[in-house]
Amino acid sequence: MAEQPQPISPVKNFFAGGFGGVCLVFVGHPLDAIKVRLQTQPKPQPGQPPLYSGTFDCFRKTLVGEGVRGLYRGMAAPIIGVTPMFAVCFFGFGLGKRLQQRKPDDVLTYPQLFAAGMLSGVFTTAIMAPGERIKCLLQIQAATGETKYSGSLDCAKQLYREAGIRGVYKGTVLTLMRDVPASGMYFMTYEWLKNILTPEGKSVSELSAPRILFAGGLAGIFNWAVAIPPDVLKSRFQTAPPGKYPNGFRDVLRELIREEGVASLYKGFTAVMIRAFPANAACFLGFEVAMKFLNWIAPGL
Repeated sequence: MAEQPQPISPVKNFFAGGFGGVCLVFVGHPLDAIKVRLQTQPKPQPGQPPLYSGTFDCFRKTLVGEGVRGLYRGMAAPIIGVTPMFAVCFFGFGLGKRLQQRKPDDVLTYPQLFAAGMLSGVFTTAIMAPGERIKCLLQIQAATGETKYSGSLDCAKQLYREAGIRGVYKGTVLTLMRDVPASGMYFMTYEWLKNILTPEGKSVSELSAPRILFAGGLAGIFNWAVAIPPDVLKSRFQTAPPGKYPNGFRDVLRELIREEGVASLYKGFTAVMIRAFPANAACFLGFEVAMKFLNWIAPGL
């Protein structure tokens, strides 16, 4: 089980998690843009090829048509939201661990770590849902060539003007369905891998940067293996015209299965998995570096 050399500090988790989230966005946003475009591309007309034949075709067309800036389209929303979102995510995980400890030095089981991770998913939804909605709309706008929104703030203003706060938070239930189980898997896998990778006689806190990168990257892959199907439904639902899916995700699911089969729930799989390892490796390394710094400057916090 994970060695815990000092009491868990949700406050330190908050600040270190924010820094880790910024690292994740800078590394992972280009492939996130590709993922959303693949997930939301229109169904081709009979006899016509799809807009994108796959991950690498989408990457090539985006780069040729829009340049490097196209790969970072819509990044303002996740950057603005990611620091507080990942801060709250890691805070929720720290709090979830703290709540399950009877004594500060209690070592948690893996099911307890999974439960703490699920709590972090609940905490992040309030920030994640509107950011995801805005990001997806901006990314598909760039792909279609239409210019309805001039940027993240304009998108948020128009959504609020058209449908109020419900328009901004469209897709919240699907965000919860994605993030609660996926976050549980994310944090549990990371702690499990850290324990496996720690040499005998050493402390988990002494783990080298390459091993942290490896554990964080694999944790990201496990996270997305759970999250992809609800993420596909969320992207479709959040970018659909008003009123298209009156029964929510059930209508999206029925339409996808009927028209494109079960495999459609894994659209963007390649882009997600290529992105998952480096982005989450960067996130956890950033988190661990920030946590070490906070432990150094404020050991009693």
